[in-house]
Amino acid sequence: MNQSTLVPYGRDDEADKAWMARALAQARLGVGLASPNPTVGCVIVKNHHVIGEGFHAYASKDHAEIVALRDAGAEARDATAYVTLEPCSTRGRTGPCADALIAAGISRVVTATKDPNPAVNGGGIVSLVAAGVRVTVGVRETEARRLNDAFARWIRSGLPLLTLKAGLSLDGRIAPSSGVYSGGAPYWITGEESRTEVHRMRHASDAILLGINSAMADDPLLTDRSELPRRRRLLRAILDSHLRLPLDSRLVCSAEGDLVVFCNESLAPQKQSRIKALKDRGVQVEELGGDVRVPLKEVLKWFAGRQITSVILEGGSTLNTQALRDDVVDKVSLFYAPKILGGDAMPLIGNLNGRNTVLKQAELTRFASDVLFRALIHDPWES
Repeated sequence: MNQSTLVPYGRDDEADKAWMARALAQARLGVGLASPNPTVGCVIVKNHHVIGEGFHAYASKDHAEIVALRDAGAEARDATAYVTLEPCSTRGRTGPCADALIAAGISRVVTATKDPNPAVNGGGIVSLVAAGVRVTVGVRETEARRLNDAFARWIRSGLPLLTLKAGLSLDGRIAPSSGVYSGGAPYWITGEESRTEVHRMRHASDAILLGINSAMADDPLLTDRSELPRRRRLLRAILDSHLRLPLDSRLVCSAEGDLVVFCNESLAPQKQSRIKALKDRGVQVEELGGDVRVPLKEVLKWFAGRQITSVILEGGSTLNTQALRDDVVDKVSLFYAPKILGGDAMPLIGNLNGRNTVLKQAELTRFASDVLFRALIHDPWES
């Protein structure tokens, strides 16, 4: 490899950061449309002007670089391409994007991060450098990686990214005591702005997972109401070992091939009439192993096998505790509201039996009077 054409990113290069910000904006247009592929944006710049840009949507097949090159046409020669993810070097449904950039005469490629796919990682950069293209890696890397955490987790581990999401009080409670709240509808701890953000999170996810206790207490819909475009429906999933989900619940009544119920395999033979009733209403029923509860790791494997790369866990205290004990949570998104519910209210988690969980890359975001705390438990880009 000709090392002279692989240029380290200079942290003071404001022009590169500005153009990559535009490429990231392009990439975000593919949220909800690109999965199970990564979300990627590309901007082609020449003489300080954009001559082509685009993003990847799975259904259209073309990767972001190809869309941007088509937009730029012959002007792409001697231009700079800003790409949020390393151009691919392998042939999948389309040809290698690195080859397309070389053929178009692109003289410089600036990429935010290497591709986490072990089949690509660094390969696209090697191809570009070998062809004499100047390459810079690492511009706005953290932003680009957060955009594709789910893809990184899925492609590297074979499992989807699991995000534990909750709205809670300042004293760590997710629901008031039974004396205050009797159930039957969601009890809102957080404000409207936070709930709008939750729907943006749902839009960016492939599936949402809930425990049967929360499903019965709140009778939720669990839909994506962001009104943003998505390629496939948000899959709604319920952990229901004993198949207690009411047939007249809003989940069952709204099922259109987008609701799956996981039950205990050992109990299924006793529940055949119930299984049939659910299936007759358009609900998919999956029987998984487990002596008492449905095993979360098996559920995640089931998701992954169906190209579900990201799952939001909206559980109650029992399910949250189980997920943390099983060490399957990758990320947390906790919306704190300026309320105190007291010691008799439901806690976010129960006893973790001595397990200590260390969070990293924490960040805070304000939504009116609420504060969103986000952090990683497992960095999906690390080995």
